[in-house]
Amino acid sequence: MPNIYNLFRENSKDGLDFIRAPDGSTLATYEDLEVRSARYANRLSRFGLKKGDRVLVQVEKSLESLFLYFACLRSGLIYLPLNTAYRLNELDYFVGNSSPKLIVCSPSNEGLFASICKRTGPGVKIQTLDSDGKGSINANLGNEAAVFNDQVCNDSDIAVILYTSGTTGQPKGAMISHGNLAANALALHKAWGWTRGDVMLHALPIFHIHGLFVATHLAVLNASPVIFLPKFDAEEIIRLLPVATVYMGVPTHYTRLLASPGLSRNACRNMRLFTCGSAPLLPQTFIEFKRRTGYAIVERYGMTETGMNTSNPINGPIKPGSVGPPLAGVSCKIIDQEGNETPINEIGGLLVKGQNVFSGYWQLPEKTAKEFTSDGYFSTGDLASRDADGYISIVGREKDMIITGGLNVYPREIEAIIDKMPGVDESAVIGLAHSDFGEAVTAVIVKSAGSNTDEQTIIQHLKNTLANFKVPKQVIFVERLPRNTMGKVQKNVLRGELKQ
Repeated sequence: MPNIYNLFRENSKDGLDFIRAPDGSTLATYEDLEVRSARYANRLSRFGLKKGDRVLVQVEKSLESLFLYFACLRSGLIYLPLNTAYRLNELDYFVGNSSPKLIVCSPSNEGLFASICKRTGPGVKIQTLDSDGKGSINANLGNEAAVFNDQVCNDSDIAVILYTSGTTGQPKGAMISHGNLAANALALHKAWGWTRGDVMLHALPIFHIHGLFVATHLAVLNASPVIFLPKFDAEEIIRLLPVATVYMGVPTHYTRLLASPGLSRNACRNMRLFTCGSAPLLPQTFIEFKRRTGYAIVERYGMTETGMNTSNPINGPIKPGSVGPPLAGVSCKIIDQEGNETPINEIGGLLVKGQNVFSGYWQLPEKTAKEFTSDGYFSTGDLASRDADGYISIVGREKDMIITGGLNVYPREIEAIIDKMPGVDESAVIGLAHSDFGEAVTAVIVKSAGSNTDEQTIIQHLKNTLANFKVPKQVIFVERLPRNTMGKVQKNVLRGELKQ
């Protein structure tokens, strides 16, 4: 597939509305996508950018930022989206590591990036784009040509670099190719049964694979309208569900939707598909959502380096707590510490292979080589099991596994039991340093409103349910669990806080 934008153009050429405002008005058509991205591509060319140059972007979600992204694809440039929460030290690292030729940022950060570039070296052009889609990057953009001769890119040419969250050490830049993006979009389009009548309700950030590659790519591949929200708002989502057919969210979105009395079968009467990812969905959230709406949330599994790997089927059993079987074109293996495939329902390290899997980490060839097996499988760092039907369940990260008294403890197993207890909203199980056991299993719990559950109640229940070595040595109650932008509990942050 030469240049993934060709795939998008071919599939969306008969599309009408591309982006709709919450009030139903059309903000952009698919013809606008073609013309506007061409104008941006011509401007990028006039800046002197050439195939393979990096464009680092840290801006608020806007329609214009989407046009800029597609222009980078068309130009063969490498797009680097950054979380808008990143601050000076983080930004300094990303600029120094990626050596961009162009930085596009919010007007308020223009001076900050200018100071960073003075230290990292000259020759970086800085342009602005605000939350309303206005800035120096598109000033007088109408003067640019409305057509552009797309850069020829092969499947292995890098389209995007996405930095991992960096839970240990410095963040790594995952190099995602045009072929990776195309393979994943096509597999998901088929797996989730997209039809021309679908309308996407989009409330995710677009600096992350979930909002940009999954939600946006699939809508464009399907020539579907996108109802474009700047951020998640439960009441606004519920108001708009009747005019949408597809919604993609993270677990926090679904718990907040359930907290609203407006969520009902009637509100979801036109919906076809709800998907969830970026963090594990609690089984009780799945069950309650289905009771309230009549819809089973389709949970899937992916990561920065691979895009989506598995998904529960839309026409078949959807299993709470499982992320489903591998997608078409994706091969998964679960192995023990000796590298042997594990039996059914046994936990091991998850490996994946397919055209969706990235080529490696930016400027880290040794790290890249270490993460791939001799037969081409990528080690995800996730612990998983597979049932007799081929459905995969993610039980945690290898780095989160607790070794206490020489025995392995998988936090997700304990969390699943705690989360079902009365008076518990959610939990995170971590290992803290212990002079005798090496690590002490520790449960960190957020209570439900009005709950009077205590440490003794939690521990006694677990003693009646689990082997003694898995039972937490202590229970700590907190107001909230630290999470990243996509809703994942940051256990490294939690461990750091509790060590102090």
